[in-house]
Amino acid sequence: MPVEMNPSSRTWTLSGGNTSYVLHRDEQDRLLHLYWGPRLGGDVLTYNPSDYSSFASFDLPVSVLPSELPVCGTGWFGTPAVGIRDARGDEVVCLKVVSAEILSGKPGLPGLPAVYTEKDEEADTLAVYLDDAVSGLQVTALYTVFSCSGAVTRSLLLKNGGSEPLTVTSLLSASVPIWRGDLDILHLNGAWARERRLMRVPAGEGEFRIVSARGASGHEENPFLALCDRNADEFSGQVWGLSLVYSGSFLASCRTDIFGHARISIGMNPDVFSWQLDPGESICSPEAVMVYSAEGLNGMSQTFHRLYRDRLARGFWRDRSRPVLLNSWESAYFYFDEKKLLAIAEKAAEIGAELFVLDDGWFGKRNSDNCSLGDWTVNTEKLPGGLAGLSEKIHGIGLKFGLWFEPEMVSPDSNLYRAHPDWCLHVYNRPRTEARQQLILDLSRPEVQEYIVSAVSALLTSSGIDYVKWDMNRNMTEAFSAILPPERKKETQHRYILGLYRVLEAITSAFPDVLFESCSGGGGRFDPGMLYYMPQTWTSDDTDAVERLKIQYGTSIVYPASAMGAHVSAVPNHQTGRTVPLKMRGDVALGGNFGFELDPGKLPPDEQEEAKQMVARVKALRDLTRTGTFWRLLSPFAGPVTAWAFVSEDRRTVLLCAYSVLPVPNSAPVRVRLRGILPDTWYKTEDDCRFAGAALLYQGITLPLRGDFDSFVCLLKAD
Repeated sequence: MPVEMNPSSRTWTLSGGNTSYVLHRDEQDRLLHLYWGPRLGGDVLTYNPSDYSSFASFDLPVSVLPSELPVCGTGWFGTPAVGIRDARGDEVVCLKVVSAEILSGKPGLPGLPAVYTEKDEEADTLAVYLDDAVSGLQVTALYTVFSCSGAVTRSLLLKNGGSEPLTVTSLLSASVPIWRGDLDILHLNGAWARERRLMRVPAGEGEFRIVSARGASGHEENPFLALCDRNADEFSGQVWGLSLVYSGSFLASCRTDIFGHARISIGMNPDVFSWQLDPGESICSPEAVMVYSAEGLNGMSQTFHRLYRDRLARGFWRDRSRPVLLNSWESAYFYFDEKKLLAIAEKAAEIGAELFVLDDGWFGKRNSDNCSLGDWTVNTEKLPGGLAGLSEKIHGIGLKFGLWFEPEMVSPDSNLYRAHPDWCLHVYNRPRTEARQQLILDLSRPEVQEYIVSAVSALLTSSGIDYVKWDMNRNMTEAFSAILPPERKKETQHRYILGLYRVLEAITSAFPDVLFESCSGGGGRFDPGMLYYMPQTWTSDDTDAVERLKIQYGTSIVYPASAMGAHVSAVPNHQTGRTVPLKMRGDVALGGNFGFELDPGKLPPDEQEEAKQMVARVKALRDLTRTGTFWRLLSPFAGPVTAWAFVSEDRRTVLLCAYSVLPVPNSAPVRVRLRGILPDTWYKTEDDCRFAGAALLYQGITLPLRGDFDSFVCLLKAD
């Protein structure tokens, strides 16, 4: 069984794949963490209190215990996993294990996205029940271990079992001591148009924190943190990664204590969160996904990829390759009418696109970004036949029809705002801070949720829409709901996210055949929480192929290629002004869900033909790029050449993709070693060149890259 309990040693061992995770109930009924690493054979770990108490001199012993649920007030001085303030204002918690049970499969989480099982034998779940006798707080710690991958998920369910109100001040989904300090920290840092740059720093003394307080996971940091051996690389060394299935403000940290031992944590950001629990009420933390790899960063990433692609994403599109699309934004912006859109769509169909997406500007009086958000009624001056008429004509061309929304927002210049000025996030008697000339609807309010569900559903029902791009283009200010009492004001951000998830559950369930893509100023909400409802995300508003190498490479640390929107745009690029050959733009976009952000009719005839051939190649390869094992081979953060590969499940087909940006003069040819293929098999390219698998693995292949902005894509199949 993946979860085993040894009553004599009072330990639980969770094992799956090549990983084990071990918990212990000590003589004082505290829940302790003993181990997370390579798989152990049976119940081999024992707990010796002297291993920990000997470190305590001036400090209290509890400060160095490997607590699985560190709490406030009894000797732990870091950020607590569970923080509570009682009715008297005291913030002391003492959690004791009451009992535990082992469950087959994996339970869902109330109101929250989470990874799942389709068969009980895929995973086991350990439920540990703890309580604080003084306050009446009851905690259920849920641990699920997946049998094949060894991924472990953890979430906490808190219930007020007492007779007085409690306030939750901190709720971390995971807080894990690694019991080592000679480690590096990995995180994904960025900004709008340069999201998820891979950052690596030593885990020194003190605390390293990444946070979002924006009400969204954000462009600046991703809800992910990992520790790794100092000498770990893409293919070797130990890595411990935490990813949070949540779309709001978060905290991830690594705290190194005075003895050099690291603890890695992730959860909701306590700076912008609290939650009042009246007697009998409960709250559930978002889910943390914990992945250990002894095979470097690629090993960790591949576990995340399989889990998020196959057991986080859901529905009709989970196991289907996505259509080649053309989005109207960079080809038309706000300046279009039906005739112009149909002309672009006809050219898109000629080059083989399968889906035409109408972006911003189709509703209200929306001719710029200064009005009409919230008024989801068609601008009939631009579209005399309405969306239904345009959709019918697009379908007549042979394309599916998609539409852009920004349902969480409202413009001050809109009918919705004039009718309901109280529906936005705001604070009494203070200015309402605008960003992009818009405000945020208060999704913590049920009536706002119902309006969004109704407005979006009406259009999806009436207009023949096959795809939705769901955007969210600003972060929260005055993030306090007007309908909450003072003691609950800091619940607003989390209530907003719960409201968003309720809206998404309602809409995606009602329209299961529609392909939904998440967007937030590009990649500002590229997180596992959104992938639960929408199987793909617009990776970045930056469509420049050179910049996309870093963005897509960094995104792949956690997220599969099947989740990434990747498009070919016009040149000079609208974000960087750079001119890159069409071939490289297409080869980079091949690494995700392929599409266009341009008017094909404006391409020269030879490039229109090239685009047509490009689309045909994408269609031939997209099953492989969606389901294949992704290997990062050469990093764009380390040199002028980037390389990655997709390897089929049977390891008999491999797609090698390599890109040159600004090569160094008089440099040797670059050779790259493939990974994950069969050493005793011969592989043949499309032009009949043959290579021994062992040679590709151990000697490598020389990349025929020449000059600036060159690319090389090679399909090899077992001969």
